[in-house]
Amino acid sequence: MLYMTVICLFFAHGMSATAVSNSAIHWGFKKAENEVPPEAGANYDELLKKYNAFYKADPTEKVVYLTFDNGYENGYTEKILDVLKKEQVPATFFVTGHYLNSAADLVKRMVKEGHIVGNHSWSHPDFTQINDAKIKEELDKVKQKTKELTGQEEMIFMRPPRGIFSERTLKVAKDAGYIHVFWSLAFVDWKTDQQKGWEYSYNEIMKQIHPGAVILLHTVSKDNADALEKAIVDLKKRGYTFKSLNDYVLSQQFGKNKIFY
Repeated sequence: MLYMTVICLFFAHGMSATAVSNSAIHWGFKKAENEVPPEAGANYDELLKKYNAFYKADPTEKVVYLTFDNGYENGYTEKILDVLKKEQVPATFFVTGHYLNSAADLVKRMVKEGHIVGNHSWSHPDFTQINDAKIKEELDKVKQKTKELTGQEEMIFMRPPRGIFSERTLKVAKDAGYIHVFWSLAFVDWKTDQQKGWEYSYNEIMKQIHPGAVILLHTVSKDNADALEKAIVDLKKRGYTFKSLNDYVLSQQFGKNKIFY
């Protein structure tokens, strides 16, 4: 099961100029309103920039990036993929080892239909509680299994399990060739026993939308699957364009990371 903390946790958290801190940070934010992007604050903006991580894109362009976390399959990803295909919207699916083993056909379809498969770790641990070698192992296993299943050669996007990270884990991932992708739009959607109907998901997306949004949705949610098509159609009517994370990275100076399509 995927968990994330969507609360305002951007307190003053000093980072040493020389030491690499392993103080755990739970990604969170004050939700966007009136199409004004949320702000993490200067400390976190600087930290993420140092390691090529990001949570939103250009606030002046009505472009959004759709991402999904896939910890396990709950019967709704096929419908989500159908909607994305119909509306010609690219997405990134961050998968775990469990998902790769239990939903191989869906992962193959993701890549076949032009989506990106990203890394959400093999066993979904708190990265701040394991050593560097174990983090690399978690990431390597997902990358290799994805390649075996789909032929996707490269994997540069990752999302930390539970949204927990530290400066150390950012560095380990960057050194392994990964870019951390956080999010600027999210809500409690992963509790399968507390689904509230498609309007809940739709309203949360529309209330929090902003230029440059990185949208996080969980595929275990029936609400998300039922709301997705209307949300995409209505966002397009409001002038928003959906792009791939590759498009964003290509516009940034992210060193020698290889972009794939």
